[in-house]
Amino acid sequence: MADITLFHNPACGTSRNVLGLLKHAGLEPQVVEYLKTPLTKEQLRMLLQAMDVPVRAILREKDTPYGELGLADPKWSDDQLLDFIVQHPILMNRPIVATPLGVKLCRPSEEVLEILPVGQLKPFTKSDGEQVVDDGQRREA
Repeated sequence: MADITLFHNPACGTSRNVLGLLKHAGLEPQVVEYLKTPLTKEQLRMLLQAMDVPVRAILREKDTPYGELGLADPKWSDDQLLDFIVQHPILMNRPIVATPLGVKLCRPSEEVLEILPVGQLKPFTKSDGEQVVDDGQRREA
């Protein structure tokens, strides 16, 4: 079975839906509850490099100390922003999923479909009742 890692916050509905989609696909991901086991600065750098996105692309503003820390200010370097995420893991947006087809921030939850190393899935119903229909399109390995 392919190696799948889910950087997960069980309090987040989107994260729970992604975990549900992974299991619906027959995958058993390694689940990293990053609030209990925070990522290191180097691990964060590796994720960002694999996603090919800047640090600000994974910063979460809602329900975090983003505002009180003044992180919207462009004065903060990527290195400094990574330090903030290490100090306050809740600043990392979620869920982030790593599969052999890539690494991606999966918001909304159906974004995970692009990087699943399996064929087209039957429809999946999210916790809010919304149905996810998989078109079978995947990234190239």
